[in-house]
Amino acid sequence: MERGAMPDFTREQQLGGRVAGVDEVGRGPLAGPVVAAAVVFGAGVPADLAAVIDDSKKLKPAVREAIAERLPQVPGIEIGIGAASTAEIDKLNIHHAAHLAMQRAVGRLPRLPDHVLVDGNKLPDFGCAAQAIVGGDRVSLSIAAASIVAKVVRDRAMARLDARWPDYGWEKNAGYGTAVHRKALISVGITPHHRKTFGTVRRQLEEHYSAEKQV
Repeated sequence: MERGAMPDFTREQQLGGRVAGVDEVGRGPLAGPVVAAAVVFGAGVPADLAAVIDDSKKLKPAVREAIAERLPQVPGIEIGIGAASTAEIDKLNIHHAAHLAMQRAVGRLPRLPDHVLVDGNKLPDFGCAAQAIVGGDRVSLSIAAASIVAKVVRDRAMARLDARWPDYGWEKNAGYGTAVHRKALISVGITPHHRKTFGTVRRQLEEHYSAEKQV
């Protein structure tokens, strides 16, 4: 991959001060929380790390894990992690729940940043200057790092849930609606971690209640 296609630190340097990159993971799954991360590279990004940080979706799991393990060791770095539960997703809708997770991630930084860069086209209120960048995890190293942290944290959480509810394949599908997951919804039913307002889950609940009434 050409270096020009990789995220860089240009926007952070142009803005100056403490710039937080923010991204979330988990809008689409049928189960589990939505997780966000905020990353501030207060003293810049080491060259060897900048060479491998990319949009989390482009990286293999082992590479994401290695980067996530390395990030806390970077001098001057600040990392905040936030989440919104399935109950909050069902109450607020996924869009507002994702924004809540982002706000929580920024709120868990040691102090409010001077500027926030967010992957996407809409912004929650962070209480400071902020900018939304479509495809931001492909252009900003801070956002890309946040996408990696959020992905690793959420995947680990889903793996822990898989140990308690093994029928749905969450360790492998992270709660997305794969064939294994959908089959288990029919044969096993709904867990407390399923998003009841999402179409596939909602329809399964409706069929379940309809069947109960007929008995």
